[in-house]
Amino acid sequence: MKLVEATADDLDALVDRWHSLAKSMEAYDELNRLVRTDVYDVAEDGFQKLLDAENTTAYLAVRENETVGYVLLREGHHPSRQCSEFLRIVDLFIDDDQRSRGHGTAVVERVKEMARNSGCDFLKVSCEWQNEDARRFYRETDFRPKQIEYVQSL
Repeated sequence: MKLVEATADDLDALVDRWHSLAKSMEAYDELNRLVRTDVYDVAEDGFQKLLDAENTTAYLAVRENETVGYVLLREGHHPSRQCSEFLRIVDLFIDDDQRSRGHGTAVVERVKEMARNSGCDFLKVSCEWQNEDARRFYRETDFRPKQIEYVQSL
């Protein structure tokens, strides 16, 4: 599995995959509901900002010269902790027709390698509480529960 850093030329591939991920998240909580009918109005601009951000990087997941998904990573720092440097998996999406083939696990392994090489102490990821498939996947790739995030509608 190769992770190829995304550029502005990859916006369509990123937006399409992000939209599939976002649509699937609507089932888990009303706060995930999408409100724009034309996802490209918001997502292209949003992804361009992510591509330009210093601490966030988007990668296409490429297997045998075919893009099978993407991963969005954000670097972080906890200055008061012994383990202070981390890499957060913000989004990890594998195309529906490419799932259950080991691609997600290969992406996580590649991200671990990248994090170690850049001096990170640990990886972070979160997922919807109701998304048992994601929770199972992360447990199977050696993540452990650490904290729970609560939300409140206003």
